[in-house]
Amino acid sequence: MHNEYDVIIVGGGAAGIGAARRLTADGKAVLLLEASSRLGGRAFTQDLGGYPLDLGCEWLHSGDRNAWVGIAEASGFPVDRSDPPWAKAHPGIVWEEDDEEAARKAFGDWEERLRAVAQGSDRASDALEPGGEWNAYVRAIAGFMSGVAPERISAADYMAYDDASTGRNWNLPLGYGTLVAASLPPAVALRLATPVDQIDLTANGVAVSTRAGTVRAKAAILTVSTAVLAGEAIRLPSGTEPWREAAAALPLGRNEKVFLEIGRDAAFEPDSHAYGNLRDARSAAYSIRPNGWPVIEAFLGGEGACILEEEGPAAGFAHATSELVALFGSDVASAVRPLAATSWSRMASIGGAYSCALPGQSQARARLAQPFEDRLFFAGEATHPFDFSTAHGAHDSGQRAADEVLSSLSMRRLGPVRAVS
Repeated sequence: MHNEYDVIIVGGGAAGIGAARRLTADGKAVLLLEASSRLGGRAFTQDLGGYPLDLGCEWLHSGDRNAWVGIAEASGFPVDRSDPPWAKAHPGIVWEEDDEEAARKAFGDWEERLRAVAQGSDRASDALEPGGEWNAYVRAIAGFMSGVAPERISAADYMAYDDASTGRNWNLPLGYGTLVAASLPPAVALRLATPVDQIDLTANGVAVSTRAGTVRAKAAILTVSTAVLAGEAIRLPSGTEPWREAAAALPLGRNEKVFLEIGRDAAFEPDSHAYGNLRDARSAAYSIRPNGWPVIEAFLGGEGACILEEEGPAAGFAHATSELVALFGSDVASAVRPLAATSWSRMASIGGAYSCALPGQSQARARLAQPFEDRLFFAGEATHPFDFSTAHGAHDSGQRAADEVLSSLSMRRLGPVRAVS
C-alpha cells in the first residue's frame, strides 16, 4: 500500500465524519481509522424486527440549527418535524395529574436554582430541595440529560447546554445512525476494525500506529470518546497529559435503551409517551409505537441505566416491563416481549453515553479542544462549548478541528507525506 494522506482521522463517529466532509471538500487526502466494524460511533441504527431503531442518538435536537438536518435533506433523507412523543402523553396511563404537575414544577425549580449554584459550588445537587418530595424525579430527568447523578454535574455546564438549546426536536424515520454512517464522503480512505495503538509526532506531521501497520500524515484529528482518551488504549505524545486530564474531567454518563416488541393487539396509542415511576430515580421514559411500529422504547439514564450495566439486559427488560404493568395493567406483561438492549458503557471503544463536566470543570471542554503542537487536533461532542452530548455538536466540533488543520497546513505548506505500512 502506497497512499499519501494529508490528514488521518481517528474515530468514525459524527465528529470524524464531520471533519472528513470539511477536509475532502477542500481537496485534502484523508484516511479515517475506526476501531469498530462499522461507522457512526454512538449514532447507530439497527434493523430489529424489521424496524430501523436508533440504539444511540435519535433526535435532531435544536433541529432548526442542526447541521444534520441540511445533510439529511441534501441526501434525500426525510425529516419529521412533528412534535416529539414526549409532547403527547399516552391517554391510557394510570397516573395522578396533580403529581405529574408537581414533579414537573419541582424540576423547573431545580433548574432555576442551578444559576445561583453555578456561581458557588457548581455542584448541581446543591440545587436540590433538601428532603424534596420530587427529588427522585429530578434525579431521573437529570440522568436522561447528563447521564450522571446531580452530585457529578457542573451546574454551569448544564446551563450552557440548556441556554443554547432551541427546544426543536425532530426525527429521522430512517434512523440517525443511518444518516451519519451514509454521510462519509466516498473520497475518504476508510479502514474499519482498525484501532489505533499510538500516535507520535514526526518532523513533518504524525505517525499513527495500528495493528495493521503505521501510517503517516501531516496532521491527525482525534475524535475518540473521553473515556477512551482518558484511558490507556492509545499512547499519545509526551506533553499531552493536560488533554487526558481534561478528558477525565468530562466523564461519560450512563444512558441506555431497552426495546420491547408488542407481540399482540394491545391498546397502545402510536407516537405517544409515558413516564415510569415519578418517585423512582431509576425510572425510564417510554416512547410508545414510534412511527406507528409495534415497539416500545425505554430510555434509561443515570441510576436507571446502571441497571443494565451492573445487572445485564434481563434486569433491564424486567424493570421496564414492571413499570409498564404499573402504568397500563397486568395484561401488558403478556403483550410485550424483549427485543433489544444497549450496552454503551460496556463497549471498550466507547465506554458510555456522552460527556458531562464534573463540578468546577466546565472549562475542560475548551482545554480539550486546543490543538497540540499544530499536529494533533481534537474533536468530539465533549469539545463543544454548548452542544455537547449531541451528534450535531460532535459534527460541528469535527468541522472546527478540520478548519484548524486547514489553517495549520496553509501556514506550513508542507509537501506530501507518504504513508508506510
